[in-house]
Amino acid sequence: MGEDRKMPDTSHRRMPLVTLVRTFGGFKMSTPQSRQDRLLATLDPLALGKSSTPQLSSAQQPEPYCIQEDVWGDQEPLSKIPFKILSGHDHVVSSCHFCVDDTKLLSGSYDSTVKLWDAFGGSVDREFENGPEAPVVECSISADSRRVIAASYDKTVRAWDVETGQLLWKISHNNFIVSCKLSPDGKYVVCGLDVDRGLCITDTESISTVAHIKDHHQRSLTACCFDPDSQRVASVSLDRSIKIWDITSQATLLTIPKAHANAISNCCFTFSGHFLCTSSWDKSLKIWNVHTGEFRNTGACVTLMRGHEGSVSSCFFARDSSFLISGGFDKTVAIWDVGEGYRKLALKGHKDWVMDVAISRDKKWILSASKDRTMRIWNIEEIDEIPLVIKYRKALGLKLQQCEGCDKPFSVFESDSSTELFTKCVFCRMEERDLEIESSSQSEEHSQDN
Repeated sequence: MGEDRKMPDTSHRRMPLVTLVRTFGGFKMSTPQSRQDRLLATLDPLALGKSSTPQLSSAQQPEPYCIQEDVWGDQEPLSKIPFKILSGHDHVVSSCHFCVDDTKLLSGSYDSTVKLWDAFGGSVDREFENGPEAPVVECSISADSRRVIAASYDKTVRAWDVETGQLLWKISHNNFIVSCKLSPDGKYVVCGLDVDRGLCITDTESISTVAHIKDHHQRSLTACCFDPDSQRVASVSLDRSIKIWDITSQATLLTIPKAHANAISNCCFTFSGHFLCTSSWDKSLKIWNVHTGEFRNTGACVTLMRGHEGSVSSCFFARDSSFLISGGFDKTVAIWDVGEGYRKLALKGHKDWVMDVAISRDKKWILSASKDRTMRIWNIEEIDEIPLVIKYRKALGLKLQQCEGCDKPFSVFESDSSTELFTKCVFCRMEERDLEIESSSQSEEHSQDN
């Protein structure tokens, strides 16, 4: 049995709106108070056990612990993507990840379980022991795939050993936990807390609190994540702001107020750590330079709009940042060309909201988790050869070119005559520009000193 720790007490209040949104969808921030009260009184996620699981029709009911044969993901003739359906949860699948060199899948669900799957066969290898007693809001895994954590509506965070499935420790909070992430190096856990609108960062070895930042946002947090160096934490909120907090200096490095036109639902770093993507209920995604807080309407910092017909719930970068995926309440997974900011393809097939998305390390597979109680694994290895993708790229006047900096393909406009500008991808160009600014600043400081 793992070790149980109790975190410092804080104030109490009834179930927050953000918790309801995670369960029942993207209500607008302007919801009248009387309507909120009725929702809070009747739709309590803590009561969402197996006994209160809504019944699906016989046509929607998935077979337990099975994986279907290969079928086409989108039935439109020009956009065929092979996919498989993974069934095994009894309720909303809230979180999903690739792990163990893409050979395993991890999922968390409102059925109060965390499961490890065989990515090839689609069977459930393990349900982690001594699990939570309420819906799992999010699960996370370390970069080396050795540790798994999960946060639940019972106000706990649990950690397990992946190999043995043994519970290592459990932390109890006095706040509802809206998000939890393991740092890539496995040393820290960050939890986004609702009641005090803050972050709690815990050392995973000593199970001690590294920092508890209260009133970090003006309204409840919706998501948080570590940068690839495990030193900075990004958080987003119902207050529409973005914050970057540094573990070493114990200070907020960057605040971007009013970053979206509506509540921000999720965030993720590029694997270089230079950029942050945010998804929102305003139906868009945005990409930000985390050093300057700069957002542009061209290039890498493009507004990714008109890709979803409803609120965007989740986002995830490919390891080389060549593309980005997002999931939405319109039941689709969108695949984006990051450099030019256009949607390459929409993956259709889920019968309800897409709650979370992930990309394999080799960029051949996409994983999506849905409110329809299933996950889908999509094979996108040949996406650039799909007729619909080629047709759309040509319609935009785009062609693929190899980057001289990182040797990765990127899109350029065929009609553009600025060949020198487009010999490198947008990320290499922006990093070069940042280095030039930094070098110029150092030269000015040196001149002043002399």
